Amino acid sequence: MTDTPLLSDSRDGALWLTLNRPAALNAITPGMVDHLEAALASAERDPAVSAVVLTGSGRAFCAGADLKYVRETASGDETAVARFLDSVLGVMGRLEKFPKPTIAAINGLALAGGLELVLCCDLVVAARSARLGDAHANYGLLPGGGSSVRLPRKIGPTRAKYLLYTGEFVPAEDLLAAGLVNRVVEDDALLEATREIVARLRTKSPLVLRRMKALVDDGLEQPLETALRLELLASEVHAHSHDMREGLAAFEEKREPRFTGR
Repeated sequence: MTDTPLLSDSRDGALWLTLNRPAALNAITPGMVDHLEAALASAERDPAVSAVVLTGSGRAFCAGADLKYVRETASGDETAVARFLDSVLGVMGRLEKFPKPTIAAINGLALAGGLELVLCCDLVVAARSARLGDAHANYGLLPGGGSSVRLPRKIGPTRAKYLLYTGEFVPAEDLLAAGLVNRVVEDDALLEATREIVARLRTKSPLVLRRMKALVDDGLEQPLETALRLELLASEVHAHSHDMREGLAAFEEKREPRFTGR
């Protein structure tokens, strides 16, 4: 492993980002935040990137913020901690609003800030040994990356409060029915299962995926009737797209469509 806190690898049209502080369970530092922010900004502009996969090196996905850094920094400069938390919240927002599909491949512990990263991804594949939890309460901390807001919206307030209050590390399989995890696979099948999802997404129109993501995310914040009107308006605009015409032509000609994202 290199000393870089984030490894970046382009494979099969996807950008694979690996949190890379295995000795510290991939705990989040300012340097990691900066690297993740830059990688996402670059991937957003790169037409060759159809999806982003986020995973961790070693035995953890991410154990949250580096508490050693927080403790040492807080004792000398409380404003630095505030700036760090603000940057964490910012990169979480960029990940959540990223216009292309994002996939969390959870290879181990996903706790506190690690869980918050998971909550910002569109799809979640987890190894059977993976454990997820909020964990902030275990150390007298409040969430700073959005888990008190995003977790109840994802799995409901009752389940969310249990994870927030108890700090328990829950097996990934227990969160399938709650809707936090899409798929649980054997540990040695995690990367292959994630690659299969990436390959499936690459057969779809990038334009459709981008617009679908916006409709789902925006629709959750709107009254039902407003969200339905927005969907109708988007469909009317989409009817003029190349990819819709190509999809219909491919159906008629019984061939695979050749989408361009236009």
